[in-house]
Amino acid sequence: MTTATACAAVAEIAARARASCRDVLLEPEALEIVRLLGIEVPENVYVADASDDAWAIARACELPGDKVVVKVVAAEILHKSDVGGVAFVDKTPHAIAAMLERMRAMFAGHGPGFLICEMVTYDPAPGGEMLVGMRSTPDFGPVVTFGLGGVATEYFAEALKEGREIAILSPRLTPPGRIEQILLGKAITPLVTGGVRRMKVRYPMAELRALLERCMEFASKWVPDPLGELEINPVVIGPRGPVALDALVRLTTRSQEAPAERPIRKIGHLLRPSSIAVVGVSTALNAGHVIVNNLIREGFDKSKIFIVKPGSDEIEGCSCVASIAALPEPVDLLVLAVSAHQAPELIAEAIDTQRAESVIVIPGGLGELAGSEKLERQIRDVIGLSRQTRWGGPVINGGNCLGVRSAPGRVDTMFLPDYKVPHGGRPVSPVAFVSQSGAFAVAKANCLDTIEPRYVVSIGNQIDLTVGDYMRWLESDPEVRIAAFYVEGFRPLDGRDWLESAARMTRDGRSVILYRAGRTVEGAKASASHTASIAADAVVTRELATAAGVIVAETLEDFEDLVRLFTMLHGRAPAGPRIGAISNAGFESVAFADNVGGMHFAKLGAETIEAIGRVIRESKLERIVSIHNPLDVNPMMGDREFCAVFEAILADNEVDLGVVGCVPLTGALQTLPRSDRYKEDLADEGSVVSMLGSLWGVTSKPWIAIVDAGRMYDPMARALEGEGIPTFRSADRATRLAGVWCDWKLRFERWGTLRRE
Repeated sequence: MTTATACAAVAEIAARARASCRDVLLEPEALEIVRLLGIEVPENVYVADASDDAWAIARACELPGDKVVVKVVAAEILHKSDVGGVAFVDKTPHAIAAMLERMRAMFAGHGPGFLICEMVTYDPAPGGEMLVGMRSTPDFGPVVTFGLGGVATEYFAEALKEGREIAILSPRLTPPGRIEQILLGKAITPLVTGGVRRMKVRYPMAELRALLERCMEFASKWVPDPLGELEINPVVIGPRGPVALDALVRLTTRSQEAPAERPIRKIGHLLRPSSIAVVGVSTALNAGHVIVNNLIREGFDKSKIFIVKPGSDEIEGCSCVASIAALPEPVDLLVLAVSAHQAPELIAEAIDTQRAESVIVIPGGLGELAGSEKLERQIRDVIGLSRQTRWGGPVINGGNCLGVRSAPGRVDTMFLPDYKVPHGGRPVSPVAFVSQSGAFAVAKANCLDTIEPRYVVSIGNQIDLTVGDYMRWLESDPEVRIAAFYVEGFRPLDGRDWLESAARMTRDGRSVILYRAGRTVEGAKASASHTASIAADAVVTRELATAAGVIVAETLEDFEDLVRLFTMLHGRAPAGPRIGAISNAGFESVAFADNVGGMHFAKLGAETIEAIGRVIRESKLERIVSIHNPLDVNPMMGDREFCAVFEAILADNEVDLGVVGCVPLTGALQTLPRSDRYKEDLADEGSVVSMLGSLWGVTSKPWIAIVDAGRMYDPMARALEGEGIPTFRSADRATRLAGVWCDWKLRFERWGTLRRE
C-alpha cells in the first residue's frame, strides 16, 4: 500500500468514527489500522445485529481451524477479557449461535455488535505474546513501546528489574542503528529472538527491528493526530508471522506544536553580561541589595552595575536611576527582585524601551499561587509581542527562581547571606548545573562545596527560557564538559529538544547527568499498564535519555554523587572494566565484590604481588593477610605501608580503576585532625590522607576513596576531597556508582564520538 493510500485510509477510518461521535475505534476499525501498519490480523466476520446471524455464522464456519473466538464490539468496553466479552467456542453453527445469544443478553444496550475471529494458534509461553504500542507524550512527541504482552503484561512489567521491562523508541530521537542495541537490554528480546537456552527463535532480530522501524515511521505520521494512542496486545507469532489478536485505538484532534523559538543566543547576555541593572534594591539588606553585594564580591565592574531606585544617587558605589527607561544604556541583564505583581509592568517597560537583552525574574509565586496565572499570562503575552519584532525581545529566566551564578560572567544573583555560602579559593570546574528548583540548586551546590561549577542556573517555572534552551546554549560552550540537570517537568516538546542536544553533547564525549523529579510508586507502576500508555512520562524520560547516552540518576543522592564523580574524575579514563581494590576492613572487600556490577577484579601481576608481599612482611602481617584482589590488609597496617600497597595495585597494568577503602577508626592510621588529646594529625605529611593526596597528583589513572565512619571523620573525607579525590562514605555506594562512571566512559570514547556497538 502506498503512503498516500494509507493516509487516505487512516483519515477515512478516523472520520467515520468521529461522525459517530466516538473517540475510540471499534475493534474492526482498529484492526484495519493494524493492517496498515503491516501486521497481520485474524480472519474475521463482523456481526452488526441479529438479522445478520445466519449469514455471519455461515461465513464464520469457513474460517481456519476447529474453534473460533467470539468478541463483543462496543466503544465503551475497552478491555473485553476483563468483563467476559471474549469466548472460545467450537466452530459449529450451534455453538456460535448460542454464544452470540448469550453475549447479547450479557451486553444488552451496549452494542453495536460482535466479531467472530479465527482462533490463531501460538506458543503462549513468555515471549510468545508481545505488546506493541504508540502514543504521544507531552515532552517528547510520539513514542513507540515494545514489551511482554498478553493478560500477564502488568505482572511482568511490575516484576521485572527497572530498565529491563520495556523498550521505548522515538521516531525523532532513536537512530535506526540503535534499535537493536536498545532491544538487547530488554527482558523480552531473548525470549522472542531465541537468546534463551533451548528456546527456539520465534522472530528473528532483523525482522523485529524492521517491525519497530515501521511502527516509528507510522507514529511519526499519524500520532497524535488523528491517533492519540494505539495498543496492539497481544501480537503473537503465528505460522505466517506476527498476528495482532487485539487492538485498541483512541483518536485525538490535538496536534503537537512546539512553542515559538526563543533567541537562545541571548543566554550569553544573561550568563556573561557586560552590564547589569537591578530593580528592588533597598538601602537595608533586602534580596536586591544582597544581589548587588554579590555582584561586587564576584568582581563585576561597579560602573556597569545600575540600580533602578528613584530618589537615590548611589548604593554600594553603584549609580542609581529613576526607572528602567532612564538607564543610560541598554543592559545585557536586568534583575527583577520585586514582588510578583510588579513584574509584568517592569518587563513591559524593559521591552518597550529595548533596555535589556535578558531578564531574571526573581519573584516567587508566579505560576504557583492562586491568582498568579493572570500575571504570568501578561508576561507571556508581552514576550510574544516582542518576539515578532526585528529586535526579538529579551530572554527571560524565571519566574520564581534564584537566578544564576556564573564564574566566567562574575555574576551571582542568588540572594543568600554571604556567610551562609562558601566563596572563592576553588578552581572553576567544567560543570554546569541547571535546576528548576532554586532551593535544590543551592543545596546541592553547597553539598558539592569542593567543586566550583562554571554555571549554576535556577530556572524556576520556565515562563520563557526552558531547560532545553539552556541545554542547547551549554552545548555551544566547549568549556562545559559535564551538564547536570534537575528537571521537574518539560515544557511541551522541550524534552525532545533537550534530548537532541544532550545526544550531540554525548557523542562529543561530554557527560550529561539527569534527575527527573516527580516520580512516585504509582507513577512507576503506570509503566506496567497494559494500555498504550504503558510508560509513564518519567519512564519514557529514563529510557530515551539512557539510549541517548545520558546518565540518569535514580535518587537525589545518586545525582549528587554522580556529579561529584564525573567532575572530579574529569580528564581521567579507564582503559577497561578491571578494578583493583584495597581496604583495611573485611566487610568492605565483600561490599566491593557484591557491587562490582559490569566491572571485574583484575588479576594482579607477579611484580605487584611481590611488592605487596614485601610490605606485608615488613608490617609483620604475613600470617593474617593473604594477597588477592580485593585486598583486605587488616586494620593494623600503618599509613606508609597502607599507601604503598595501594600504589602498587594502582601501578599494575591490569588495573584500570582503583578503589581504596579506609575504615578510619584504627589507631594504626592518622585519620583525625590535630588535637591535644592524641598524637594523630591527618595533615601530617606522613598521614594516609597526605600520602594519598600526593599519589593523586602523580597518577593519571582514575581511582576513588572511601571513608566509612561517622561525623567524627568528616574532616578526613573533606581533606581527601580537597586533594581532588572523589570520596564516598560507603563501599557499596562507591563501587556501584564507580561502575556507572566506568561503563559510561567505556561506551563513549574520551571526548570523541560514540563507539559503534
